[in-house]
Amino acid sequence: MPAALSVPLVPPSAPARPRPAEPPAVATPRPGVEAVLREHGPMLSRIAGSYESEPARRDDLLQEISLAVWKALPAWRGDASLRTFCARVAHNRALDHLAREKRALGEALDDAHPDPEASPVRHAEAAQRRAGLVAAVRRLPLGQRQVVVLALEGFSQREVGEALGLEENTVAQRLSRARRQLNEWLGGGE
Repeated sequence: MPAALSVPLVPPSAPARPRPAEPPAVATPRPGVEAVLREHGPMLSRIAGSYESEPARRDDLLQEISLAVWKALPAWRGDASLRTFCARVAHNRALDHLAREKRALGEALDDAHPDPEASPVRHAEAAQRRAGLVAAVRRLPLGQRQVVVLALEGFSQREVGEALGLEENTVAQRLSRARRQLNEWLGGGE
């Protein structure tokens, strides 16, 4: 029986080089779900309200969104801000909810923050304007509604694109079309 041939991986004349140590991976700090929901809960609630008008259904959707954020949080890599990540999870969950429910939307958000210095008449007028805006936003096609809701939350066009998986140019086009439509519906004109 012939002897097995052994081939050295490193020639005998060359000393083996030690591998350079890899720098330790910098882990993105993972906040707890309680902290995330405390910080981003109001935004998540408004997103849920933009999809569901009935308070009980809105609460159910918010629960679904909160659960989805909790489940998705370990997957957050820090590529986008945590705020953007949470908004993306919320919108995706709401889309799943809409597909499942297949129902029309209407009614206003309940999370108004009235100015304590304003008169009751001003409160009523502001509430009517908010209700009109929310109802008009709900009438928008889904793609436009999504970008408007995030824009109203203060997201930049870049952040909206990251949250929804869209190019920034697409976000700008949808916002422009939505603004024109909202102005027409709300009597703002251009």
